[in-house]
Amino acid sequence: MNKLSKKEQRIDQILLSLKKLDFLNRTQLQTLHDLGSDRNARKVMQNLDEYVHYFRDGEKIYYLSKEGRERVDCNKVRKKTIQARHYIMRNYLYIAYGCPETWENEVLLEIEGHVKVVCDAIFEERGSDHIIEIDHTQKMSVNKLKINKYRQLFNSGAYKTKPKLIWMTTTDYRRKQLLKLCEGLNVEVFTITDFY
Repeated sequence: MNKLSKKEQRIDQILLSLKKLDFLNRTQLQTLHDLGSDRNARKVMQNLDEYVHYFRDGEKIYYLSKEGRERVDCNKVRKKTIQARHYIMRNYLYIAYGCPETWENEVLLEIEGHVKVVCDAIFEERGSDHIIEIDHTQKMSVNKLKINKYRQLFNSGAYKTKPKLIWMTTTDYRRKQLLKLCEGLNVEVFTITDFY
């Protein structure tokens, strides 16, 4: 009986991670839920077939099925999409920063209705906001507009301490472009290859 309840707890924990993070690859699930070897992780995830769907994009990418959403009371419907790479990139940052309890996805930041920007995620660490931006397939001109909005937000006096802007992008060339656009800001830019 105790083994069954531990198994059920692990199922719920994995499903709640998928509810919070939308899409997770097998490597991320192994890290988040201490699933051990690749073989063991595959076995655990096969036992969740009723609750998850997956597709391949390098490795298996998992998301909640209808039954999985019902089990963890999730209203957000996810389907197989190329956009999943965006979420996978964001989730690497979530894991790298120690799975912050204050982490929220897709948050609207605004000042007095004038400057509005939706960040990919935000969390607080040591009294300072950390704002996550994922540059997967975005045009650099769109990134530039977004960075200008962040400058306006940060210079508005709305923050006691200047937020840290954290980007993840796909290539070192794009990383250098983002660093140049963010000159003068408290910024850190990663490439996806920094995480595997």
